[in-house]
Amino acid sequence: MGFSELLQAVRDNPQAVLIPAQWGQGRASFGGLVAALVFEAMRAQVPSGRPARSLAITFVGPAAPDVAVSFEVEMLREGKAVSQVIGRAVQGGQVVTLVQGSFGAGRESRIVVKAAEAPQAKAVEACPEMPYIPNVTPEFTRYLAMRWAFGGLPFTNNPSREMGGWVRLRDQGSAEPVNEAHLLALVDAWPPAVLPHLSAPAPGSTLTWTIEFVQPMSELSTLDWCLYRAQIEHARDGYGHVAAALWSPAGELLAISRQTVAVFG
Repeated sequence: MGFSELLQAVRDNPQAVLIPAQWGQGRASFGGLVAALVFEAMRAQVPSGRPARSLAITFVGPAAPDVAVSFEVEMLREGKAVSQVIGRAVQGGQVVTLVQGSFGAGRESRIVVKAAEAPQAKAVEACPEMPYIPNVTPEFTRYLAMRWAFGGLPFTNNPSREMGGWVRLRDQGSAEPVNEAHLLALVDAWPPAVLPHLSAPAPGSTLTWTIEFVQPMSELSTLDWCLYRAQIEHARDGYGHVAAALWSPAGELLAISRQTVAVFG
């Protein structure tokens, strides 16, 4: 099943969604996909006109592939403009992913500050792509294409503080509109930015993740390449703290991200 099919599956029946092994990431399902599915279940419970402003995501445990996952939503508060929502992915009676979301309508304000400009990067065609290699790269990378423009590939002994490049869904037969669920997958597709510092393979995973969406969202399709850049702020004792952002092909800021990652190397 492709990304759009899985989003539709959670809309149709949030109580039982099977994530195929092709979306695997080691022993777990791809975290960006799981977060996107939780988000879709949450968004269905929020009044129209209140776009997602921020999500705080905790990966409590691995969501095993090919085992039914249920998606639960709890409305914490619904104010005049803002809805505060909790979403959970539950498997085998255990919470595997927890998402706290803030959805808010726009309001009049005299404050207008433009986003910082996107970083300069080589054209997509000039950037090397990390190919999908069975039994080498994570299974989910068959669905997401990443082309490196900043820093190095994982496990290349590259000491750069930044990493990233161009990203989009791979092999899309036809263009589909992009929403916040797609941005979750595009941001989380990238490996932890600390992994290029290693010279040999070692596991790494996200513990917590906060992401803020710039609204109103730019109009994008699944054929568009977006630009991602992560910057390591600090790393020690097996944990790294990474700030990142995602821009549209036209250089418009789409999302601001921050992750705490664990690395075993």
